[in-house]
Amino acid sequence: MHEIIEFLKNLMDANWIMAHGGLYLVALIVFAETGLFVGFFLPGDSLLFVSGLIVANTTIASPIMAGPVDLVFWMVIIAICGILGNMVGYWFGKKSGPILFERRDTWLFKRKHLIQAKEFYENKGGGAIVLARFLPVVRTFAPIVAGIVHMNYKKFFFYNVLGSFAWVVSMMVLGYLLGNNEWVKNNLEKIILLIVLVTTAPVVYKMFFGKKKDPTLEVGKDIIEESLKGDSK
Repeated sequence: MHEIIEFLKNLMDANWIMAHGGLYLVALIVFAETGLFVGFFLPGDSLLFVSGLIVANTTIASPIMAGPVDLVFWMVIIAICGILGNMVGYWFGKKSGPILFERRDTWLFKRKHLIQAKEFYENKGGGAIVLARFLPVVRTFAPIVAGIVHMNYKKFFFYNVLGSFAWVVSMMVLGYLLGNNEWVKNNLEKIILLIVLVTTAPVVYKMFFGKKKDPTLEVGKDIIEESLKGDSK
């Protein structure tokens, strides 16, 4: 646990990121957070913001470009990894979906959550995929649940691309524009904490206080709990 906490702290350190892979490290983490359910704890929003700061404050962010062109290079590579991550999540959900739909209810797993998620994606699937990009935890499970309920793949792919670029571009451009501000540099930890609070608050509220449960969150919780139950055996 200590190693995980230390790793997450290092992901907020621009110098550490550049010393351990730079763009390739960020792209890998975005892929893991958006495609592998074990990556739900990774700090995608704040990592993208820090990545924008990195590009704004270094001329070696990429070996062949600098400035705004370099920013575009980073955003395209990271957004593509986010797209691929969601595609992996969708594939995983589609393969595991039939098994989950046939399972009997347990105190951890509720089949009704899958039914609710299926109805949710049929009505609001496209918007849900885009919005999920901006919500920690939800962005990890949204593509998995979309695959489980067999959301139309062409529709999923379109909103997957749209959502990935919207998320990556908005967070990185914000970091880039504020990257040369001395106050931002001196208060980076506070800004990152604010980003975490702002992006996490809606999820926490929905999970514990929302009258109408988010079906994506409910299925995500089922998947986590079933996984942990399996690991403990």
